[in-house]
Amino acid sequence: MSMYQSIMRVIPLALLLFIFSCKQSNEAGKTATQTSTTANPDKEWWKEAVVYQIYPRSFKDSNGDGVGDLKGIISKLDYVKSLGVDMVWLNPIYASPNKDNGYDISDYQQIMKEFGTMQDFDTLLSGFHQRDIKVFMDLVVNHCSDQHEWFKSARSSRQSPYYNYFHWWPAEKGKPPYRWSIFDEKGDAWEYNKATDSYYLHYFADAQPDLNWENPALRQEIYKMMRFWLDKGIDGFRLDAIAFCSKDTLWPPLPAEYDGNWGMYYASGPHLHEYMQEMNREVLSKYDVATVAEAMGDVERVMKFVDPARKELDMAYYFEAIDFGYLPKEYKMPDPKGYDFVKWKKIYEKWTEAFAKTGWGTIYLANHDQPRMLTRWGNDSPEFRDASSKLLQTFILSMRGTAFTYFGDEIGMSNIKFERVEDYNDIELLTNYAQVKAKGGNLKRFLEGMKISSRDNGRTPMQWEGEPGAGFTTGKPWLKINPNTATVNVESQDKDPNSILNYFRKMTALRKSRPELVYGDWDLLDDENPSVFAYTRSLNGKKLLVLLNFKAEPATANTGLDLSKAKLLIGNYETPSVDGKLRAYEGVILEL
Repeated sequence: MSMYQSIMRVIPLALLLFIFSCKQSNEAGKTATQTSTTANPDKEWWKEAVVYQIYPRSFKDSNGDGVGDLKGIISKLDYVKSLGVDMVWLNPIYASPNKDNGYDISDYQQIMKEFGTMQDFDTLLSGFHQRDIKVFMDLVVNHCSDQHEWFKSARSSRQSPYYNYFHWWPAEKGKPPYRWSIFDEKGDAWEYNKATDSYYLHYFADAQPDLNWENPALRQEIYKMMRFWLDKGIDGFRLDAIAFCSKDTLWPPLPAEYDGNWGMYYASGPHLHEYMQEMNREVLSKYDVATVAEAMGDVERVMKFVDPARKELDMAYYFEAIDFGYLPKEYKMPDPKGYDFVKWKKIYEKWTEAFAKTGWGTIYLANHDQPRMLTRWGNDSPEFRDASSKLLQTFILSMRGTAFTYFGDEIGMSNIKFERVEDYNDIELLTNYAQVKAKGGNLKRFLEGMKISSRDNGRTPMQWEGEPGAGFTTGKPWLKINPNTATVNVESQDKDPNSILNYFRKMTALRKSRPELVYGDWDLLDDENPSVFAYTRSLNGKKLLVLLNFKAEPATANTGLDLSKAKLLIGNYETPSVDGKLRAYEGVILEL
């Protein structure tokens, strides 16, 4: 006789019914609790993390060749720890000929020689982990380098076992259907290869052939490589351009409804989410790691990546807010009228509310693909640099979503604003400059726009000291160092308790101490205010109010809330406002 049968003999039916009804009531209560983000948020380490992005080429040079490297990062492990961050995101460090600063990978399981060795990486990873800092790797698997062994073999013969690792159009079929290329001067994503008498596809530069994800053998190679890094102990991946990996291999004409927004079309491949689910099933689900999708598209498209029920990825970068304020159909040309601040706030409202319902988002204002946030979203004039930098950090670290800070922003680094095209290194800018020139466009206007929006503005070397070389290198830096390093540097700010750097440290500490800033409900207030970004963060009966004046003039927040008993948690002025009347670029967080 089973234990279950024995129990059934001695327990009266009425008691069983009572137990069953209680269980049902508990299950209903559990379900109700799970649907409330306030009562019982689904906690994850990667939701609580503050992420610090390191661009290795520009962080710290250890050997005087002008290029940042792994040993340089190792020498600054304690500095990174002092920031209060929980995770580091490393831009690509794999072997690469560097046509796109490492986003063209020639060997996924080797380290770029300029950066060091695999032993250096192991030391780096161990050093971060000893300091309780997790490490994200940047992984590019939509495309590789034309110097990768797969492609070198594939382009030699149609009989190569690697030929179908890439997308080809045989020349005997005529001219391939037009596809737009992001980094090609001709704007054409098909490149002719004489040895195979066929064209290969490259959504980016012609030195970055797209991988054929429709080939199961290719996908298994990718998964094997991912396991290599995960078995080393890394803590996750940021998946670059991952939304582009699935292609419609019938190659239909580009749909007119996208009206030139081909990136959105490329992010709508027919098997994209099948591949993401396969990647999760075969690789990611086997490890305690996190993933970030570089996900293009509207809310509906992006949510497919992060809906937990779909079992794909964990977090998503989205672009609508960060790409706001540029003129339509021009490469990153800032609108001379500025951007509509009220509309910008409502973009954040839309996305924050969407992620509150499904999945999890990220919050950032800068990265390697963006200019410096101080210049783009704040005010880099000497008068407002300090307050404006602190304001933007207050924003990032008080919003809902995993917070990402780009190296150098913690000291208020700003755009270098090159005058000459020869000073730029970025393939994207140089390609677009060539296109404007070929069309007889206004090159002076183009370069003026790039002073605000160019990616190279965010890639200038880290300003550790005020001396020549900025403490970054003893040699000639690969990209010019911003001359303002004499006044904007880690060394001077580390000693100043009121510096931008020490304010950042205070903000990371505040975020860790107040779960409202991570898991709390988010509500936009005073949404039509043309100067102030105001919102609350609420959790378990506690409410915080964030007030941020994004303008150079005083402004008043009209929240309708009683501030008479508000408690100041942090502010970016020496005597912060607690009554809603804000000075230029003032930011405060109050407990109500």
